[in-house]
Amino acid sequence: MSGLARLLNGIPRGLWLPLTLVVAAQVAGSLNPGESSSLAPPLDIARAGYALLTDGTLLVATGQTLLASAFGLGLGGLAGLVAGIFLGRFRRIDRLMTFSIEVVRPIPPIALLPIALMVFGFGYRLEAAIIAFGVVWPVLVLTRNAIAAIEPQLLEFSALIEMSSRQRITRIILPAILPRLFVAFRLAAGIALILAVTVEITLNPLGLGRGIMLAGQSLDAAAMLAYLIWIGCIGLALNAALLALQRRWFSHGRATRDNA
Repeated sequence: MSGLARLLNGIPRGLWLPLTLVVAAQVAGSLNPGESSSLAPPLDIARAGYALLTDGTLLVATGQTLLASAFGLGLGGLAGLVAGIFLGRFRRIDRLMTFSIEVVRPIPPIALLPIALMVFGFGYRLEAAIIAFGVVWPVLVLTRNAIAAIEPQLLEFSALIEMSSRQRITRIILPAILPRLFVAFRLAAGIALILAVTVEITLNPLGLGRGIMLAGQSLDAAAMLAYLIWIGCIGLALNAALLALQRRWFSHGRATRDNA
């Protein structure tokens, strides 16, 4: 009994609720063994996921989704960064562009699918274009706001010593906004994954979204839920990796300031 107690105490508290739900779902599935087109017991989901993993289907689909996500994130992130720096540096132009940005920004990226399909056709370019449109806005807004929060004395000093615009950006602006910029790209990475799967489910015959649709059309609830859980695990791993990088790159500076 003490060994069981130690085992239970070793489980992080955040896992108690998910584990309880998994056990409850398995018990309910065992008591009601009838087949369902939308639900499956956790053990059946695990078997379906293992089968998809071992035959390579899951890995190929994951690679396709992550490739499209990375491509769209790179395009949209770069565009948002450049536009955010430009608008943050030139406040008058920023005020002129505010109305246009606020009109375009609320447009759902998925609403652009018909236009993107006519322009790019099916494939990675279609998916990347939709993702880029979705991620450009958080990066732009957070970059612009981060520049607005820079101490004016720093920019005044750079003008006093006659720094060029390139030097001002690389030596003052980018180092000052880097922590907030990293947060912006962390948010954008999650948006990119969500949009990639959504586009694949809606229209583009690629990746994890296509796998979900095929499993749903085949009434294979276990495989469909295995895809969904796998996507959640990818998002969790991506966020954990980015958080680890954030702590590694920026915690030293924060600790130095705290000790000063």
